[in-house]
Amino acid sequence: MRISARADYAVRAVLELAVRQGGGDPVKAESIAAAQDIPHKFLEGILGDLRRAGVVDSRRGGGGGYRLARAAEAITVADVIRAVDGPIVSVRGVRPTGLSYAGSAEPLLPLWIALRANVRRILEGVTVADIAADALPEPVRALAAEPAAWENP
Repeated sequence: MRISARADYAVRAVLELAVRQGGGDPVKAESIAAAQDIPHKFLEGILGDLRRAGVVDSRRGGGGGYRLARAAEAITVADVIRAVDGPIVSVRGVRPTGLSYAGSAEPLLPLWIALRANVRRILEGVTVADIAADALPEPVRALAAEPAAWENP
């Protein structure tokens, strides 16, 4: 599985909004881009996708900018990734449930389904608020604490 630059930037932008949400004022895209070192033009497209998906709201004008459309506790990392990249796990651009294999490749389908289930379990189980509070759920912290998780085979 690959996390695209678009998905990484989207999660970072939403996290930046969550951290700044306390002030109540919308945050300008330029400010998010500078704080997270995200190319501004690329970020504008990402914020548009997030707005259309109902993850962020925007306001035009001098006092305008972006803010979360709902509480950070109600936005999962999966919500953000789906908003900008579509389905979280696909094989050749097809959701695993839309695949079929024959012969010796038949056992691949349950493997792809299990992979999708595990990825979803993690990404749907972590909210933007969890990350903002540096309070990842215990199962995620336990996986990240395994030495092998940090190695590239």
